[in-house]
Amino acid sequence: MLTNGPASGYDLKKRFESSFGHFFAAGYGSIYPALATLARNGMVDFEEVPQEGKPDRKVYTITDKGRDELLQGLSNPSPTHKVRSEFLAIMCFAHLMTDAQIDTVIDHRLAAIDGFLKTLDALADCGFESMPPGAHFVAGCGRHVATALRQYIEDNRAMLTRRDDADVRIAIGS
Repeated sequence: MLTNGPASGYDLKKRFESSFGHFFAAGYGSIYPALATLARNGMVDFEEVPQEGKPDRKVYTITDKGRDELLQGLSNPSPTHKVRSEFLAIMCFAHLMTDAQIDTVIDHRLAAIDGFLKTLDALADCGFESMPPGAHFVAGCGRHVATALRQYIEDNRAMLTRRDDADVRIAIGS
């Protein structure tokens, strides 16, 4: 993220949410320790910027060593692709839930998807066009996955409350 320019931990979290949030969770509890480790290893530098009435703000910049390490990591021809979803984990146990619990979880998931899609729409208003092609690719992939997930949930939510072998066969494509 720092290849796009200097940023504070807060700035990085916002960038993660708007670009990587659909596939890579990053909270302050992981961002700040990672920045501290990168600084110790000489991969980022930081400048403390005074703020009135607040602690100094650390603004981080990637170093040449950090950029070299990133470029080396980008040469991996077979990166893994893992999806972690608490929603899907909970749905595995839908048979132990009431219909009301299932509906609540699904409705919250759909609302979160809609929120994510609105965030992607808002990117168009804040200079997204000037971002590199990879950012467009990732945002497009996120939009596609979110839209497909939304459609799948809407098309198949009834199978979780009307447990019927025919519904299960439809969902898994057999």
